[in-house]
Amino acid sequence: MESSSPAGSTGATTAGTPSTPGVSARSHDANDAKSPTEPGVPHDATAELLARAGVDGRRLRGALAALGDGRWWTLADLVRETATSRRTVEALLRTVEPELERSGDRFRLPAPPAAAEVRSLTPADPVAHLLPGHADLVARMDELIAKAPRGRHTLDHVAATGETVVRRALLMDARFWLDGARLLCVGDHDLTSLATAMLHPGIEVTVVDVDERILAYIAGHADRLGLPVRTRWADLRLGLPGSARGWADLAITDPPYTPEGVALFVARGAEGLRDREQGRILLAYGASERTPALALKVQQALSRLNLLSEAVYPDFNRYLGAEAIGSAADLYVLRPTTKTWPAVAARVESPGTAIYTQGPQSVESAGSPGAPGAAPGAPEDGFAPQVLVGEWPREVLPRVPRTRLATWLAKPHAGDPERVAVAVPAGLEAALPRLLLATRAREVRATLAAPPERLPADLLSAVYELTTEGRTVRAVRSPVPATDAGRILRHILDNAHGKLANTWREALTRAGSGLTKKQARAAVAAAAPWAGDVTVLELPAHRLRELPAAVTRSLDATARSADATDPAGPAPA
Repeated sequence: MESSSPAGSTGATTAGTPSTPGVSARSHDANDAKSPTEPGVPHDATAELLARAGVDGRRLRGALAALGDGRWWTLADLVRETATSRRTVEALLRTVEPELERSGDRFRLPAPPAAAEVRSLTPADPVAHLLPGHADLVARMDELIAKAPRGRHTLDHVAATGETVVRRALLMDARFWLDGARLLCVGDHDLTSLATAMLHPGIEVTVVDVDERILAYIAGHADRLGLPVRTRWADLRLGLPGSARGWADLAITDPPYTPEGVALFVARGAEGLRDREQGRILLAYGASERTPALALKVQQALSRLNLLSEAVYPDFNRYLGAEAIGSAADLYVLRPTTKTWPAVAARVESPGTAIYTQGPQSVESAGSPGAPGAAPGAPEDGFAPQVLVGEWPREVLPRVPRTRLATWLAKPHAGDPERVAVAVPAGLEAALPRLLLATRAREVRATLAAPPERLPADLLSAVYELTTEGRTVRAVRSPVPATDAGRILRHILDNAHGKLANTWREALTRAGSGLTKKQARAAVAAAAPWAGDVTVLELPAHRLRELPAAVTRSLDATARSADATDPAGPAPA
């Protein structure tokens, strides 16, 4: 998913130290108890901590019961088991420090303390009774998640457990009618798409994500397993892919856990629904029991979208990390109302770029279009753009027409300008290949917030020659290739806003093969089953890299078809 992690996540599972689990990083506040080993601390520190917790002390009693049930625990495992923040668990451990038994980085109590709650502490789980019948799928998902590309902290990635993604699929299957249904995964670092498709083959799934590695990983396993899962690239701040808009019956998202991130991802999920009356959006969101004000801000953002919270399942999702929020998140089932749609339209009109909890795109970061060093200056060396794309300072070429990045990607610009200047703000560098493919301009100058680490030459070599100077990327259009395959590929890339299958079919019929549109369409489908209704601008990078070979395959199929219809038969070798 652009499945993103909870706020404050460490991005990885953190184990306690062999000496005192979690205590080396301890930090006291009003909710913390002092260690009973410190001078002047009463021996009933555990009781004091439980008393201060009030009605929410149930989770602490559950942690004590777990510590005394005979199992050995790491700090990370105890946090995830009890869905309690790391700081709270550390405070509890300090109160029972003298009684703890240790083995490496693991610990336990010899017996449940008197304060431990030994009866069931877990509210009724909607799908727990279904899990035993799907142990093989859980094991399979654990393996797939373990082998998936590592999460990027700048995208707030923390992987959910295999059991969690299977439970998500089971809940959807138990709550909704999935035969013939469509599921949109708005970000999918957690691989919920694969779990759902394996559990219920009758569902179609589309994954939209900004992380090229995740898209390639999901597509590779979907192809290998024959699952109906298609992948689309998008930075949701710039829009939902056209092929995903109004497509789905259900949308699910595990977004960045900022109010801005949750609101944007949920709004994009709403845009993806085809049934505005019966569609639903499932949201994974969690906050520490210490920060109810943050959770309130997120719920206020959902309220501004006029969404009905049809259900909230506490601590439904568990993560391999995110200990700051107890390695857990609630699962919301949201239903749009008639007032949702204008609110969604207003939200996506000004998404902003700062939606994450960490890195240059975080809400606390200065890495925004107007940040120092990020604003582009006027183009130099006589380059006179006919269009300015992106957030340019007002004083730069004030009479030149301007368009937003999202508009540039959504539809072709009228007039086919020959010279274009693009401003790419910090955090949106991954959109550069698509911003260049979105025009047939003879030359494009793209100014980034910082010099690029690498150029996307492998994706654009059929169209542009790329050079850099500082933080400016210069793209000069290359000549049309002389080969049939080269001309077809160039026609496809020159019409990047069009449906790939259509522009490809047109290029094949123009190649002098004598094929009908139907025959050309069949050749495209055989060469690239993933072409479908996608546009070039939505294709993940791995599909763009496959495109030249697929074009050659379609030409080979065309030649075989022509030979089969020629009365004279194929020419001798």
